[in-house]
Amino acid sequence: MASSTSPATDDEGYLLHLGDWNEGVARHLAATEDIELTPDHWELIKLIQDFYQEFDHSPAMRPLIKYAKQKLGSDKGSSLYFLKLFPGSPAKLLSKIAGLPRPENCL
Repeated sequence: MASSTSPATDDEGYLLHLGDWNEGVARHLAATEDIELTPDHWELIKLIQDFYQEFDHSPAMRPLIKYAKQKLGSDKGSSLYFLKLFPGSPAKLLSKIAGLPRPENCL
């Protein structure tokens, strides 16, 4: 059985078992990406988890931004905001840290 902070992951770092996720795991996964989680990060982690609950898949960037705009407003529903917090490929990074599967349509 995996420990509470370093659960079993695939070769890209995504959790093998979504039920292994907790805040300690999120901090560990974020640290592997050189991200220190702030309240703004946690808000987006909760957002993408809500998206997953609602639609049963991890979102690619466009649907994620659209969802964020609806739920959090236009100031946070922008790709620049996501890139600031999750540099590189925000939808992939955010899914990984939130304990969700890799988004299908992300490079």
